[in-house]
Amino acid sequence: MLRCLRADMVTSAMQDYVAKFMGQRFIEPQTSDLGVVFKESSPVTPLIFVLSTGTDPAADLYKFAEEMRFSKKLSAISLGQGQGPRAEALIRSAMDRGKWVFFQNCHLAPSWMPNLERLIESIDPDKVHRDFRLWLTSMPSNQFPVAILQNGSKMTIEPPRGIKANLLRAYIAQNDDFLNSCTKVSVFKSLLFSLCLFHGVAIERRKFGALGFNIPYEFTTGDLRICISQLKMFLDEYEDIPFKCLTYTAGHINYGGRVTDDWDRRCMMNILSDFY
Repeated sequence: MLRCLRADMVTSAMQDYVAKFMGQRFIEPQTSDLGVVFKESSPVTPLIFVLSTGTDPAADLYKFAEEMRFSKKLSAISLGQGQGPRAEALIRSAMDRGKWVFFQNCHLAPSWMPNLERLIESIDPDKVHRDFRLWLTSMPSNQFPVAILQNGSKMTIEPPRGIKANLLRAYIAQNDDFLNSCTKVSVFKSLLFSLCLFHGVAIERRKFGALGFNIPYEFTTGDLRICISQLKMFLDEYEDIPFKCLTYTAGHINYGGRVTDDWDRRCMMNILSDFY
C-alpha cells in the first residue's frame, strides 16, 4: 500500500522496519573494524583490502596504526611501474625490523604479483619479527595471486550509499581533538560540514551515469581528506577566511584534478559554490 501511495517513503519505511525488528546497527553504515582483523592475523598472514570504486582505506589504516603506536613504523608504497625492487627491499627490511608494510593498488602491478607471492611464501614463521604485518589493497583482479587470497585475511570495502551515509562515514573518520584544534573552531566545523556534503553529492551523482557527469570519475575519501587538511591550514594561517583559495584548491585541484571534461568542471564548481 505504501508503495502505491507514497513510493518516495518506501526506503524510509523499510529502514524503520529493519531497525525495529532487527536493530539499529543493521541500517547504519558499516565501518572496517581493523582491530578485530588484526588480532586474527600473524606475520605470515597478509591483510587484504578488496576495494570497490570510490573507496580508500588508507586513512583508516593510518588511524589504526596511530592507535597501535605504529605510525612511525608504517611504510606505504603505491604500486605501479618500476616500484617492484623498492617494494621488495622494503618488505625484506620490515620482516627483520618488525614494521608494517602497506602496498596500495596491487591490481596496477600485475607483472610483479608473482614476485610478491614468492616473497610471502618464503616468510619463515620462526625467523620473521613477530610485529611484522603486510597490508595490501587491490581492486578485484584475475591476476591477483590466488594463494595470497586464500591465506590472507580479507576485508571488503564498499562506498556508503546515500548522502546521509556519506556524511556519517566522513565524520566517523574525524576525532574530537582534530575538530577542536583549529583556531576558528565554529567556522571550521561549519565549512567541514559543507565539504562533507559536497563530497557526498559528488559521489552520489555517479549513480546517474551520463546524467551525473559526462565522464565517470572515481572520487575518494582521500580527496575529502586533503580538502579538510587544507581547510584547517588556511583557517589557522589567515585572519580572514580565504574563500577563493579554498574554492580553488577544492574545485580545481583536489577534486577538479580528476575532471577532464569542461562541462563536468563547470558543473562541479557550481555544486561546490552551493555549499562552500
